[in-house]
Amino acid sequence: MRSIYWAIVTLTTVGYGDISPGTNMGQFVASLIMILGYSIIAVPTGIVSAEMARMNRQHGTKCSSCGNEEHDVDAVFCKNCGEKLNP
Repeated sequence: MRSIYWAIVTLTTVGYGDISPGTNMGQFVASLIMILGYSIIAVPTGIVSAEMARMNRQHGTKCSSCGNEEHDVDAVFCKNCGEKLNP
């Protein structure tokens, strides 16, 4: 249990500081709080990053020849049929 606590402290870069829990229960609660804190940061960041990446991949211009709408932002020609895209 103690090794898991110190692994979490090291990975979350909380540091050793002046005050740290000495009991197993205190270290368990501190570990949960550290993991919860990082999940509050990491999960929304991942969601926003994935959404931004998805938006950058799609152009939204519909190809008049094949109807494909999934083009890169700087696309001039359709990646499916090669027809010139109209802006």
